Amino acid sequence: MNDAITRTHGDVLTAISDGMVALLKEFYGRGPTRTKSYYADDLVVCVLRGGFSRVEQTLLEGGRGPAVIEQRMAFQELMRERFETVIEEATGRQVIGFMSGNQQHPDMMCEVFILAPTDLVDVSEMGAGAIHSFTTKAAPS
Repeated sequence: MNDAITRTHGDVLTAISDGMVALLKEFYGRGPTRTKSYYADDLVVCVLRGGFSRVEQTLLEGGRGPAVIEQRMAFQELMRERFETVIEEATGRQVIGFMSGNQQHPDMMCEVFILAPTDLVDVSEMGAGAIHSFTTKAAPS
């Protein structure tokens, strides 16, 4: 039986938040100070606060906020597969969409994931690998 099926909603949210914080801590050297995750229907949203590195904080204080945001967006795109793995392991569902946003005041990062199955995306719009994964994950054993 799929472990995600036996988890409570709270367990799934905790796994999402903890997984995202752990990844950011591993790759930034420090993680967010606060996080809150939301999961409903085919949508997962993770909002993270704090965690700017010393370099980022120095750039922010020096008026270089756009450079920090640009660097974070590039980083988040490189981390896409790792972020998706956290969500897929926590929910037992395939991630078919990922969007990311950042702001400085107050400092927040927002990671948004769309899960399959969803009525937002037709199966024909997903690649062959996604269709196979979608059909194998959608059918619980």
